[in-house]
Amino acid sequence: MDLPRQRAYDSYYEAIYRILTKQPHRRPSRRRAPRAAAASPSAAHAELERVLRIADFRAALRTFLRRSEQVSRSCGLTPRRYLLLLMIKGAPDRSERLSFSDLAERLKLDRVTVTELVARAERAGLVARQRSASDRRVTYLRLTDEGERRLALAIAASDEDRRQLAGAFRQLARTFKASTIP
Repeated sequence: MDLPRQRAYDSYYEAIYRILTKQPHRRPSRRRAPRAAAASPSAAHAELERVLRIADFRAALRTFLRRSEQVSRSCGLTPRRYLLLLMIKGAPDRSERLSFSDLAERLKLDRVTVTELVARAERAGLVARQRSASDRRVTYLRLTDEGERRLALAIAASDEDRRQLAGAFRQLARTFKASTIP
């Protein structure tokens, strides 16, 4: 993997860690890190341990994502439809509905892609549109009974996977606390 892509991945996982531990965002320093002098054996060992724990976390995260894909398929959902249903049901305002714009933001997809994803989920009987009573320009999406049923199956089937991932996050948090993040 090239260095810019690795840095992007590292920033992504550090952001996840900050969210989970409720830490404020830190801007990365634009200064180059000074070249380290020859590291002592104990410092080299500590750095290797840090790298091993980060690698273990990345493997656990990939395992979780792969398992989530398998679970969603076993419940009759594509991985994207599973995320679509999850984002609608888990709306931040607890209304269990989202507008197209809010859904696009939460999924980090452009609106055209979300529109197509919703159209397919609607044809499959998983979501329904609902006009806003206060603003006729806004359309909300909510889950149908079938969408609720399939999402509940997928969530129940992945409970153990989430517990394992939480353990990986705790281990990674200990790694970050034990070392200085450059």
